[in-house]
Amino acid sequence: MSAMGPVLYYCYDAWCGWCYGFSPVINRIFSEYRDRLGFEVLSGGMILPDPPQPIGAIAPYIQKAYLTVEERTGIKFGKDWLWHIFNPGDSDWFPSSEKPAIALTVFKDYHHDLAVRFATDLQWALHEEGRDLGDDEAYRHLLAKYAIPEKEFYDKLHSPEYKEKAFEEFALVKQLQVTGFPTALLQVGPSKFYLLCRGYTDHATLKARLDGVLRESSFPVE
Repeated sequence: MSAMGPVLYYCYDAWCGWCYGFSPVINRIFSEYRDRLGFEVLSGGMILPDPPQPIGAIAPYIQKAYLTVEERTGIKFGKDWLWHIFNPGDSDWFPSSEKPAIALTVFKDYHHDLAVRFATDLQWALHEEGRDLGDDEAYRHLLAKYAIPEKEFYDKLHSPEYKEKAFEEFALVKQLQVTGFPTALLQVGPSKFYLLCRGYTDHATLKARLDGVLRESSFPVE
């Protein structure tokens, strides 16, 4: 835990549609609490097929599930994303959580405190803009936004060191007993965690739970 106080752990996956729907919620919480809480984003490794499988392996499920996410969360999936879901035979996508997870660990070298924003950007790039997160080019537009040197970023993206960091995150998520995404936990002591949400949760509910834990733990709410 940060010496500054409690830390909110946001366990997500770049390929998780429910996390995409949750993005506006966690971003609002980040904006409201960033001056009082630490924020740590962990990638969950939701899709790690070996060997890699084409998008057609999961497209039939997503064709139905995305409507449920839209109805529950109010988020909309972009037409470029949906093209791959409804035309899997013509898509060259092989979904994997690995590269976006590595990209997040690289990003933390530069702006650890903005990891919530970057995770949201990755989900927007995939689910709205239809960028293939398995393709290096899917990240290039974000480097200028965050003033990250391109060569450094791509060198790290392909280095064993950062791949290892990503898999350490996957292992930590399991150690935290996270079994689904999105999940948010608040750490208030060296080994004391409170579960704030498992699965999509609206802003009012999450804020009420967070404030309740802060009060119970004798941390200031406002």
